[in-house]
Amino acid sequence: MDPITQGALGAALPQSASNARLAGSAGLLGFFAGMAADLDVLIRSSEDPLLFLEYHRQFTHSLLFIPIGGAICALVLHAVLGRRRGLSLGQSWLFCTLGYATHALLDSCTTYGTMLLWPFSDQRFAWNTISIIDPLFTVPLLLAVLLAARLKRPSIARCGLAWALIYMGLGLLQREAAEELGWQLAADRGHTPVRLEAKPSFANILVWKVVYETSDRYYVDAVRASLWPRVFPGDSVAKLVVDRDLPWLNPDSQQARDIERFRWFSNGYIAKDPVYANRVMDIRYSLLPNEISPLWSIELQPDAGRWDHALYRTHRDTGTDSASLLWEMMTRP
Repeated sequence: MDPITQGALGAALPQSASNARLAGSAGLLGFFAGMAADLDVLIRSSEDPLLFLEYHRQFTHSLLFIPIGGAICALVLHAVLGRRRGLSLGQSWLFCTLGYATHALLDSCTTYGTMLLWPFSDQRFAWNTISIIDPLFTVPLLLAVLLAARLKRPSIARCGLAWALIYMGLGLLQREAAEELGWQLAADRGHTPVRLEAKPSFANILVWKVVYETSDRYYVDAVRASLWPRVFPGDSVAKLVVDRDLPWLNPDSQQARDIERFRWFSNGYIAKDPVYANRVMDIRYSLLPNEISPLWSIELQPDAGRWDHALYRTHRDTGTDSASLLWEMMTRP
């Protein structure tokens, strides 16, 4: 999730567990501790562009790391904020740990994937119930946190937590409805998917991206899962077959290994870019939910040395008014 949402949820939990006198301090420490786990994005390498994909949402997001992360945050934040606000080190640790604990669980509700069970498992948990940015989730939660601190009423923070749980429940119901529409769409086409997933589109839980896999292709469509369900047909692309799509690639090269690293990160949803011949794309994400227009990919170089890494590319310009088209999907009768 975005940092503001992480901070808001991180503040709401310790506020809810505090008393009126400490509501402001609990929220402040929880806010910063709730964002702290994403400092793992600083683990990068100029020589290995994919290194950050392996470490983001890894050990700092593990359930086992919560008391450690909370302690690290407490040592820093107690010196900077907690002591000045009259808190004991134990109180700072409690508020920071509660705030830190919310981070990984909230991230797991998105589609990116979070390694909750590291180091015992590198499985990436993605419950697909909320977009990484969703104002309808964040704004009421943030208002509850601010009011709880201002009015010294932890009960308002508890209302914010209740809203967060209700919204996640709605997201779960919407996801199930979207998957049901996806299975029906596949059946209408005469397909029997190997697997099918529905993911919320940007900033809402009304329109969903449905991705399903057959023996040789991925199909991408958008559905509106609500009282007025609607399907917005998309496109399909062939699954990546390295020997066929990149026949020049040395299977013992670092670039070949980087494809497999990217495959793990993308949960297997990779394909050759139909526009750029030497790019391998993650088809799970796009600005418009019925498009195969990746937000990121890796680029391979035929003239690269055996130990040279693939390049990591991000893509944001689709050449269309994505926001208005998505709004139309959400509101079209």
